[in-house]
Amino acid sequence: MAAAKVGSNLRRKIGKDCHQHGVVAEEIDGLIKAYEDGRVERPQIVPCVTSTLAPGLGVTSRDTVIDNFTNIWARFYVPIKFHGKLPLVVYFHGGGFCVGSAAWSCYHDFLARLAAKANCIIMSVNYRLAPENPLPAAYDDGIKALMWLKQQALCVCTDNWWASQWNFSDVFLAGDSAGANIAFNVITRLDSFNAGQTAAAIKPLTLKGIILIQPFFGGEARTHSEKHSVQSPRSALNLAASDTYWRLALPCGANRDHPWCNPLAKGSLKLEDFVRFPIMVCISEMDILKDRSLEFVASLGRAGKRVEHVVHKGVGHAFQILSKSQLSQTRTLEIMARIKGFISGI
Repeated sequence: MAAAKVGSNLRRKIGKDCHQHGVVAEEIDGLIKAYEDGRVERPQIVPCVTSTLAPGLGVTSRDTVIDNFTNIWARFYVPIKFHGKLPLVVYFHGGGFCVGSAAWSCYHDFLARLAAKANCIIMSVNYRLAPENPLPAAYDDGIKALMWLKQQALCVCTDNWWASQWNFSDVFLAGDSAGANIAFNVITRLDSFNAGQTAAAIKPLTLKGIILIQPFFGGEARTHSEKHSVQSPRSALNLAASDTYWRLALPCGANRDHPWCNPLAKGSLKLEDFVRFPIMVCISEMDILKDRSLEFVASLGRAGKRVEHVVHKGVGHAFQILSKSQLSQTRTLEIMARIKGFISGI
């Protein structure tokens, strides 16, 4: 894969005698290498696929450009046989803000199946990645995707193939891992930019709820599950990888108590003044992020917010896209059923 250039503010100090070309500054084995000279490499660990789907699934999929300048695009999934207007889920993929794609085969399979089972249209956003584009680039891309949807809703002459089936008064934000973090922070930023009037900012879209799957939050103080959860060598997320992702994604000089990483840190947003939409949080029992997610849910509850959560037993981080075990397949069906219930119950 061709290397890309990154800004100098993303370089890491790794020793006085290590400034020669080719020195690796940050690495997550098999996923990403960030070099001292600013280059970034991402091995193709997961294949990227076209939007083609098997006819028997009952879902059609196509890619649409959102913004030519930043190369943001989205892959849409639309059930074929369902009649009437459908809710739309704006989905952000995971990958620690640094890897992943809406074209990854694992996301293509999962979201196509979810669209079929939950009877919804899914817009899977391909946002810019860190470290070339550190946060808040991914949040800005999420907002841009919502504003693009707003324009589609306002334009009665739109020729988008999926628009005739879309109920723009029934919109949800969702994502897994870093994508869940993006979904949450897109709303917080919209809210802060518009004096607490998110609903007015996206009108005529009506946001009905937020779905956070294994949300990627962090903090300087370690939780019990971060310190003591035993992860297999093939785990999708361990503590070292989590820390590396945050070093690559956060602004230069920020630590893990930055509000984008730790929404519960001192000085972060006040949950009682925010989140006016129902939230569902899906948590994995074997995930190092389990305790942090449970603390987040409890904080929302104390702030009087409408929040529901489920802990999926016996599975780890990103099981629904990366694990093919029988247990994971069963839990994936469960998570799809919970999402369907959440969407249809609001």
